Amino acid sequence: MLYAIMGEDAPSSLDKRLSARPAHLERLKTLQTEGRLVLAGPHPAIDSPEPGPAGFSGSLIVAEFDSLDAARAWADADPYVAAGVYAGVIVKPFKKVLPA
Repeated sequence: MLYAIMGEDAPSSLDKRLSARPAHLERLKTLQTEGRLVLAGPHPAIDSPEPGPAGFSGSLIVAEFDSLDAARAWADADPYVAAGVYAGVIVKPFKKVLPA
């Protein structure tokens, strides 16, 4: 089943995000290689694809996991969590409707 993982960035966490980004991306690449990643990306803090020092307000990942518990465990092990980038993470089941 698909799950949406929504991380909300802590205030002033851009430097932490940039430091932890390579490890974060490696985990996402593993999901992609396994054919389990639907999409992933950050939410710019301003209306721009390149927000510069404004940074990001969070991230969204939609991927396939065996269960909600497995998705939560994967999210809890994210380098952004360990680095203090995320103030909180929500994991919910996700039903993809479109594109078909």
